Amino acid sequence: MSTHILLIEDNEQNRYLATFLLERHGYRVTHAGDGRTGIALATSQAFDLILLDIQLPLMDGHAVARALRADPALARVPIVAVTSYAMAGDREKVLAEGCNGYLEKPIDPQTFVADVAAFLPPAVCSP
Repeated sequence: MSTHILLIEDNEQNRYLATFLLERHGYRVTHAGDGRTGIALATSQAFDLILLDIQLPLMDGHAVARALRADPALARVPIVAVTSYAMAGDREKVLAEGCNGYLEKPIDPQTFVADVAAFLPPAVCSP
């Protein structure tokens, strides 16, 4: 069974690029276009990793990260913020809210899949 990734991202072009790169390497990707939908999916399906945009409609990524971390069933699922927020303190803020990692946008197509795989537990790091 392939590694299952939840991508919570509202921008269609960003979703397309990330999905294309990940699926090309054998990962299975499920999308959510806003934070509330992302939380609903994360609590109803099993994911190996969650990629989380911070600038989301309805509920920002900070609130989504806190909500996901409040659910004991999701405690072991890595959450990686993928965001254009790159000011001093932004990385520390998302890590303090429960994210395991932080990747800056725009993503680099040459390194994105390896960057994402680095956050997967060893047992699931291969597609």
